[in-house]
Parts: sequence; structure tokens; C-alpha cells
Amino acid sequence: MCGIVGYVGGKNACEIIVQGLERLEYRGYDSAGIAVCEKGVFKTVKTVGKVAKLKELVGADGLKGNVGIGHTRWATHGGVTTANAHPHTDEKHSVVLVHNGIIENYKELRDELVARNVHFSSETDTEVAAQLLARLYDGEPVKALCRLFKKCRGAFAFVLVFGDRPNELYCVRKGAPLVVALGNGEAYCASDVPAIVEHADKVIFLNEGEICRLSASGAEFWDLDGVAHQRRTVSVDVDAAMIDKAGYPHFMLKEINEQGSVLRRALFGRTASDLIDLSGEWGITPEKARAFKRLDLVACGTSFYAATVAQRVLEKYLKVDIRVDIASEYRYRPLRAGGDTMAVFVSQSGETLDTLEALRHVKALGAYTVAATNAPNSSIAREVDDVIRLNAGIEIGVAATKTFTAQMAVLILAGLYLAKLRGELPGADEERLAEAMKDLPYKVEQTLLLKDVIRSLARKFGTARDFLFLGRGVSYPVAMEGALKLKEISYVHAEAYAAGEMKHGPIALLDEELPVVVVAPADELLEKTLSNVEETRARKAPVIIVTTENVPDVNDVAGTIKVPATEAELTPFLTVLPLQIFAYESALLRGCDIDQPRNLAKSVTVE
Repeated sequence: MCGIVGYVGGKNACEIIVQGLERLEYRGYDSAGIAVCEKGVFKTVKTVGKVAKLKELVGADGLKGNVGIGHTRWATHGGVTTANAHPHTDEKHSVVLVHNGIIENYKELRDELVARNVHFSSETDTEVAAQLLARLYDGEPVKALCRLFKKCRGAFAFVLVFGDRPNELYCVRKGAPLVVALGNGEAYCASDVPAIVEHADKVIFLNEGEICRLSASGAEFWDLDGVAHQRRTVSVDVDAAMIDKAGYPHFMLKEINEQGSVLRRALFGRTASDLIDLSGEWGITPEKARAFKRLDLVACGTSFYAATVAQRVLEKYLKVDIRVDIASEYRYRPLRAGGDTMAVFVSQSGETLDTLEALRHVKALGAYTVAATNAPNSSIAREVDDVIRLNAGIEIGVAATKTFTAQMAVLILAGLYLAKLRGELPGADEERLAEAMKDLPYKVEQTLLLKDVIRSLARKFGTARDFLFLGRGVSYPVAMEGALKLKEISYVHAEAYAAGEMKHGPIALLDEELPVVVVAPADELLEKTLSNVEETRARKAPVIIVTTENVPDVNDVAGTIKVPATEAELTPFLTVLPLQIFAYESALLRGCDIDQPRNLAKSVTVE
């Protein structure tokens, strides 16, 4: 959600921090601010709106200094105002602090401080932390931070400076991610690697309940009992080129067009000679694979739809109880999970708080846990028993596209490999699917050439205020993902239903003003889906069909998009692409902020 950047060293802190905040804009935010130490005094600039506006204000103010912290805020406690923007301080300016996350007991703490005649200048839980820390601080930073940590409930990350120690940054992590990096006589910290990747290729991801002090001479670490310990750096596979638009007008369009290469990376080393083999990265044995009676796929948002596609494919081959659940629901259920349960947590960022808490919940029950993630050093990846990497490359656009494709590929491959180890995957099906998956990258690239057809349909329905998406079987979660994409970046109300459910309510909405997008590839449910198309046409609703080349033309529809034919189980890799492009073109026509849609964040690190 919020973005944090900090710097201490010999360079212009302001330039480094603003550049870092620009690299974190994909996280979603509504205001921004920076505090820089100049001759022992911290100067703060804050604004509602984009980092570009902050950059203008900072330039006009002539802010200079070698130590500073910056922040992009996604509002939780208090409205979108300059006063609520970070950084925050106490009344005496003895602490300057930025914060990502939520302090759940902030009201209780605030009431205690108000009773002690503390005056607040904002509505935020962040200022509560700053005011409280100032009163806990007695000249010993680590001691004060340990006490603050134990008083605050929730998931959060703090980066702060004490007024009497202006050449030191302090970082505290509980739930929300923080990463630090060291240079030659300088140090950096941030919410995510892209903010600092241009300055360091080796980093340290803070552990849960860890305190770090950064200075020009290096980094020191403590646990919450104030006991010092050592940490080692790890290499990161992100470079500056990955966070460049490469000539595209938007990151989302770039990432849509990367999906052929993303699939190649997802398949590389996992499919060979018409076989599916993950033994090089996943050490699960046939004996262990056969012991499982239940497979839980747990995720949020787009990742949930990718997991649902995988469930629909795998239930044909895996003879175990396969369940897909939303992480925020899963974690509060009275689960019947244990040693015979494999729980797979699907998260692009590896930092989604609901998914992380769901993982901790089921792991405590004795389940074997696996992460399918794009971030091998993330919190979720560090806490599971095994990790299967997406290898999609960093995704900047808030609306997920290429990671949806990578998640489907990895989950299906892992599930088929599990079925193979259990002796449940027929050799003929393994060969058929492995061969078809190797052809998918080329078919993805063929499908992307349909952009002109899709653009014309987006223009035709550019003024529609509502859309209905329909699909059956593996195409139902594709319809859900298509509706989500349209909502996310075009701000158009869109609903998705299993096509057979249309008569149970949604059919009442049908008229000439409601476009209906039907995902209907060649599969065993095609005939039934086409019957739903006829019911839709009979009520004069315009129909857009996304189908495969081997399906005969359907008459009297508003538009048809035909993708290359493939095995029925694998059609989601192709049918989702026109829906992504349609959402993109619709958002472009409506003048929406495509890469940073309102109210959304790339990594949801609060409940």
C-alpha cells in the first residue's frame, strides 16, 4: 500500500528519495511527503496528489540535506489531506516518522495521549505512533522502539529519525515489508526493491519483529528484546530496465505484451520431451505426495481467479479434495487442516497481508505450505515450506496481467506434477498437455495481434456504464478476471457470472444498453454456453464472444474475437488476453489513470 523511502549518506537525500517514491507509485497512493535534515533541522514538505507535485514543491523549496525519509500515503485513518500526509512528528519535533500499515489500537493509544494533554494535528494512526514514541524515548532509541512495538497492535512498518540523532535512520517491521541496502558510506531503506535498485543489487529484507539502525557507516540489527544480531545481504534479480516502460505509453500495455516471454520463462526447465518435471526446484517425494488428502489454494483478487482456473484443470487429474478460498475468509474459518493438507498461497508480491496471515494460521495446524510467488525473498516466501517461482519479472501496473498468466502456468504445472508423483496423471495426458503448453507462448503472441479488432469493440461500447461477463468451467474464472480488469482501470461496473446462473437473477438486467461478454472456447461446455448466448440475444443485449478459431461463427452478435485453438484446459491462457486489452482500451478512451487506478494498490499490506 503506502510507499517508504529513506536515505542517509553523502549525497542529496531529496533527489534519491523523490526518485525512489516515483519507483513506488505502482503501490497506490493519494498523497506524498518528504522530510530532509538540513544543518541538524528537519524540513518537511507534504502534498495531496502525485509525486510529481511533491517534486515541484521540493524544487521550489530548495530542500537539501544528506539524510531524509519520504512517503506515499494510501489513506486508511483520516481523509486525503495535506495534514494527514506523512511524515509526521510529535509536538516538539523530537521524532520524524513515516509508516506503512495499520495500528489497530490507535484510538485507545490516542485517547491515553489526549488525556495527558497531547495535541494532535492530524487524524492518522501514524501521528499517534510519533507522539507516543517521543514520550517513550529517553535517549536510547532501541529501547524506546522495543517499547513502542509492544504497545502497538496491527501490521506496520516504521522508518524514523530522532531529532537528537539526525544522522541515523531507524527501521521497525511488523507485518508490512521493509528492505535495506548499503552503499559506500551510505544506506537506503524502502518498502520494496524497485525504489533502491539503481543504487544497490544486494539487500537485506527485514524480518518480522526486527529493528535496524542505518547510518553512513553501515547497518545494525536488534530483535524486540534489544539483543543485537548480524544479517547477510542477498542478491535481487531486479534491474533498472525492468522498471522502464521501454517505449510503451503505459506499464500495463508493456506487461500485456510480455506474456509470451513470461510463459516461456514459466515453462523453462519444467517441461521437456513432453514431460512435466519440477524435481529441480521442488523436493517433494512420491511418498509425501501420496500422503495428501486435501489441496487448498489460497489467494486474493486476480491471484484467486488464477487459482480457480488451476482448480478446474487439476480436479480432473488429482484425486484429492481441491479447494480454492479467498485468503481474508480462509484465515477466519474453523479449518479441518492438518498434516494431510497441502496449502498453496498464491501472491504476486508475496506480501499480501491476508494471505500471509492465512499462511500462518494453517501452518500452525500442521499443514505443508507452498508459495507460488513472483518475489522469492518476500515475507510469504520466507515463511512457507517450499517456494515455486513465477519468474514473471517485476510487474509495475497495479492491474495484474502477466502475473495472472504466470500463476496459471505455475499452478497447473505444479498440480500436474503432483498428480504424476501420486501416479494419477495418465502418460498420454502428460504428453498432450506438455506439448500444448510449449506451443502456448507463440499462440499468446498471435492473440496479441488482435489488438485492432479489440480496440474497435472498446470504442463501440465506450459509453456503456455496465457490463456482464459470462463463462462456464475454466472460462468462468476468466470471465471474473475480465470483469475485474474493467472495474479496476476503467471504473465501469462489471459483473461476472457462471453462464448457467444467468437465469437465476442477472437475466433481469438484460436490455439494449447492457453489453454481455461471453467467454466460449471450444470445450465440452460450448453448446450450453451458446444456448446462453441465444437467451441473451433474445433480450436484445449486445453480445461480444471470445472464442477459439475452431468454433463456427455465431450470427447476430455485436462482435467476435477468435483466439488460436488449443487444448480445452489451456484456453484461459488465450481467452483472457482480449479481456485485458479490452479493459486497457476502454480505460484509454475514458481518460483513466491506467497504471495507477484510483483507490487501488499493487501490494495490499493491510486488512
